[in-house]
Amino acid sequence: MRMEGDKMKILISVIVFLTTFCFHVIAKESQKQPKNTYIIHMDKSSMPASFEDHFQWYDSSLQSVSDSADMIYTYHNVIHGFSTRLTTEEAQLLEKQPGVLSVLPEIRYELHTTRTPAFLGLGKSDALFPASDKLSEVIVGVFDTGAWPESRSYDDTGLGPVPKGWKGQCEVGNNFNLSNCNRKLIGARYFSKGYEAAFGDIDIKEESKSPRDDDGHGTHTSTTAAGSAIVDATLFGYANGTARGMASKARIATYKVCWLGGCFGTDIVAGIEKAVEDGVDVMSMSIGGGSPDYYRDPVAIGTFGAMAHGILISCSAGNGGPSPGSLSNVAPWITTVGAGTLDRDFPAYIGLGNGNKYKGVSLYSGYPLSGGLFPLVYAGSVSNSTGTGNLCLPDSLIPGKVAGKVVICDRGSNPRVQKGQVVKDAGGVGMILTNTDSYGEELVADAHLLPTAAVGQKIGDAIKSYLKSDTNPTATISAGSTQLGIKPSPVIAAFSSRGPNPLTPEILKPDLVAPGVNIIAGWTGKVGPTGLDSDKRHVSFNIISGTSMSCPHVSGLAALLKAEHPEWSPAAIRSALMTTAYATYENGVIIQDVATGRPATPFDYGAGHVNPVAALDPGLVYDAGVQDYFSFLCALNYTAAQIKATTNLKFHCNSRKRYSLTDFNYPSFAVPLQTASGKRGGAGVSSTVKYSRTLTNVGAPSTYKVSVSSTLSSVKISVEPELLSFSQAYEKKTYTVTFTAASMPSGTTSFARLEWSDGKHIVGSPIAFSWT
Repeated sequence: MRMEGDKMKILISVIVFLTTFCFHVIAKESQKQPKNTYIIHMDKSSMPASFEDHFQWYDSSLQSVSDSADMIYTYHNVIHGFSTRLTTEEAQLLEKQPGVLSVLPEIRYELHTTRTPAFLGLGKSDALFPASDKLSEVIVGVFDTGAWPESRSYDDTGLGPVPKGWKGQCEVGNNFNLSNCNRKLIGARYFSKGYEAAFGDIDIKEESKSPRDDDGHGTHTSTTAAGSAIVDATLFGYANGTARGMASKARIATYKVCWLGGCFGTDIVAGIEKAVEDGVDVMSMSIGGGSPDYYRDPVAIGTFGAMAHGILISCSAGNGGPSPGSLSNVAPWITTVGAGTLDRDFPAYIGLGNGNKYKGVSLYSGYPLSGGLFPLVYAGSVSNSTGTGNLCLPDSLIPGKVAGKVVICDRGSNPRVQKGQVVKDAGGVGMILTNTDSYGEELVADAHLLPTAAVGQKIGDAIKSYLKSDTNPTATISAGSTQLGIKPSPVIAAFSSRGPNPLTPEILKPDLVAPGVNIIAGWTGKVGPTGLDSDKRHVSFNIISGTSMSCPHVSGLAALLKAEHPEWSPAAIRSALMTTAYATYENGVIIQDVATGRPATPFDYGAGHVNPVAALDPGLVYDAGVQDYFSFLCALNYTAAQIKATTNLKFHCNSRKRYSLTDFNYPSFAVPLQTASGKRGGAGVSSTVKYSRTLTNVGAPSTYKVSVSSTLSSVKISVEPELLSFSQAYEKKTYTVTFTAASMPSGTTSFARLEWSDGKHIVGSPIAFSWT
């Protein structure tokens, strides 16, 4: 018996040895495999009773698949779980663990890069807007590249104590101290662990490992949203005047989640977590990217949690226009903002050897071209590159053919200002930057490093035609200036990303547009206005363009509404901004699309261009809360696990209830239609679909009457009831819209508009039809 026992002990020892040995061999092999960053989303309610806290449980789950992985962040507000670095095999094993909702691969996001208050009507009557003491209680959290605290736009003169509910911090790091925060910039944090997991430690010689903004983008967006009023703002003499944020008395909290190598989902979610804890009221995020499913997109997941805490989230639509379906940030709990122009321009003039003169735009401020006309060449003819020589890519121009000449470069592929640097490096004396089909007549001004004029496609074609027809073509470029009152304005920027919504066609995106072209705001002292290494100029303000600029406009305007109506939900604030937006000029003509020169559509501008004065008193709003978003996800046929992965909340769809996207209470209508039986516009074939909406009265008792404007013979639209009478504040009324549509060829789009009016308010909703 004793021998049998000894044999058993020996056998057990061998098994333990072999198991341990194999585990270490596998672990070593695993360490040789490439690792990627993942967000591990855990089901909080599934934690076994044997663990004292969630951190213990997370650590145990992680150690079960890897003895070398560490947690990067732990999350406990907008999601529950942690982030870590794993091999593909380890990630697959962890996903099978009990209590793991999802294992999300790291997603890299990109940045979407003071005339606007007057253009938006904010200076017409201060009596229309919230008192400064109310506005100073509102905190705008900006997720970007940080802040340059020395910017005058963070001046806190006249501001009282920091709001009592604020729980945030001013984090200390490289080149950033506690004294860099004040009563305007009340909080500053940075999140770099996800970035460093991918790229290694931050090189503090290149960028500050702190909330300090070495890029400029974050300072520009935050001061656009809520920067203090600075009376003598200018960039090289351009755009002289007062620069102020949309909510100039609101507080700013900056969350640095973007670095020189990009913005990472793990850092963004960590930033959202802290912002919720800190107590921000509005989140502004000029960042794009994402996943094809809401439950796989860290930004969509994180912002849902923020919305559930009563925070409005404003995000940029992206700079992928004019391509259709190029939108980012399309979750219905996010306010998605496209870009339009102002009524301000920065003209520069081109003179040709044949006597013709053309107007372009530029923010060049150096020595002008002098000495008359200069030889004119096309980059495609003086390049060492085939196929892309016209684009003036780095090192592509032949100095011997460029020196002393004005060079025509086509827009695209590389930054506009970099093209000028390429021309300058090759010895060129000036650049004419010409648009191609993709950009049409859109003119974006830049602080170029040599005399430059950017022109639209038509003028560009005329200049190229002259170049071909003249044996000795010449040109000159004159200095620019600032011009106000440009008509028509606004127009939709060509770069602004367009619908239809690529993820949920039944939700119209973008939601609205705001100024995003040639916007002046605060800037970093670290880099010049172009951001190029060769640009050694330093400026306090910069003029740049992108939906990155339009997003903080809406963020600041949302802060104004929050101050005036603190009881409103994020959906109510968004609704007020959308239903009061305008889609036509004063003469009734539809807002133009600069990319095509034709009328824009709701796929370009959503509900229209923001109108903050009207938004303060919208009359009615389309409200929505967490339960409405649950129904939305049920209508997408999400499972209980997918809903929890998206919302971090437990919800089971009712199998006896009919969920439909047509019933989701959104302020706009997107109606995707199918051609019947594959027929393309078959005669007599039609389909009927009903949409229901609920309006909440946020004004005085009144009766609203519906009207529908449409030129569509292919769609019949009826509304029931046609009158809605409200007798008290926050009373709700529901109506139904029936669309009876004839079959049309696949790819056809048509548009209409529905409005409710009581004679004082107009509550407008765009309608977009698309046949697939």
